[in-house]
Amino acid sequence: MPKWAILAAVGAVMVVAAIALLKSWPVINVVATGRTPEYPDIQPRQYSAGRDRVSDAVLRAVSRMPRWTLISSPSGQGDFRVEAKTMLLRFVDDVTIRIVEQGGATTVNVRSASRVGRGDFGQNARNIRAFLLELDRQMETGAGS
Repeated sequence: MPKWAILAAVGAVMVVAAIALLKSWPVINVVATGRTPEYPDIQPRQYSAGRDRVSDAVLRAVSRMPRWTLISSPSGQGDFRVEAKTMLLRFVDDVTIRIVEQGGATTVNVRSASRVGRGDFGQNARNIRAFLLELDRQMETGAGS
């Protein structure tokens, strides 16, 4: 078999695999904790700590996230606004982190939305998962880490 035919076959297999991989993601560009059925694992976090401690942990977590920039921190509603840039093409996703204290517990909800396009290829879900993982670390280690 000629070398060009082997390369063409390998190229065709790679294209088909890439298309199948891209079709595996839902065509959405907004993901929110507890509100996106396509990602049932992405749920709000609830902590027994007070709002101030959770807010401090959110600030530390955001500062540790690569390519994340804090745009504004809590207003009267307790929203943090963040811009998260993708690594490759530097697309910007808008991330909102909302902290609500109620009944002795503090709940953290996160929403990540792409500014462009119809689908995000799972980036907004990755943003939220990575942030929540870092927030859990910050809540475990406490201040000064």
